[in-house]
Amino acid sequence: MALPPPSPTSTCVVTGASSGIGADFARELAARGHGVTLVARREDRLRELAEEVSKAHNVRAETVACDLGDAADRVRLVDAVKERGLDVGVLVNNAGFGTGGAFQGLPLDRELQLVRLNVEAVVDLCGRWVPGMVERGRGAVLNVASTVAFQPLPRQATYSASKAFVLNFSEALNQDLHDTGVNVTVLCPGLTKTEFFEVADLEKEASDAPSFAMMTSLDTARAGLHGLERGRRMVVPGAFNTAGAIGGRLTPRALLMPLLRRAYPIK
Repeated sequence: MALPPPSPTSTCVVTGASSGIGADFARELAARGHGVTLVARREDRLRELAEEVSKAHNVRAETVACDLGDAADRVRLVDAVKERGLDVGVLVNNAGFGTGGAFQGLPLDRELQLVRLNVEAVVDLCGRWVPGMVERGRGAVLNVASTVAFQPLPRQATYSASKAFVLNFSEALNQDLHDTGVNVTVLCPGLTKTEFFEVADLEKEASDAPSFAMMTSLDTARAGLHGLERGRRMVVPGAFNTAGAIGGRLTPRALLMPLLRRAYPIK
């Protein structure tokens, strides 16, 4: 099994666990008997979810409230897990956010925060916990990218680039860890019913999307964990998203980019 078995001394770290896909990752892992460490900024939501999964599945549920875009907070997270006597058997790098608009009109500080969370935190947490997995000969990493990783996206330049990094990093890391007992899967969701669009100020764009293109956070989380359990390198959930990912990779950029610019007219 690519997903290591539950253990009293191991935990599954789930970042961005306060809502959406992250919360459903935690619920699904707990349902499989895994202890979880829930990580996000909103401590009240983490505590509510920890109580929920602990009662429902009789597993150990820890919480660490922190801003993963801050390097010092990431160190504090790693130290907290160690102080609680836990090894990280599964790492789910789900935390992230997006922005919308022409790059030159967006606040630079916010774009840099995006890179620190979506890119730097993923590399940092993998770098801190993957070596221990390799040493133990078992472990699993699920990194959340996006279907926007398959092509540059005008008016979401930094976000699409950050997810392209996560995709490429995860696929390469998967091969680096060949025959170590540690698997890396990258999940590339498309449109998903979460708070992402509210945070990115893209609520209108989400409401204009066809209903058949929008997946639930639970279905997305289940698809990711299903792929992780089976040792898959990459998961693109849903036929619509799969078609989009293939088109994004294969369509010549000279044709694709003007189409995307016209089809995605965020001010």
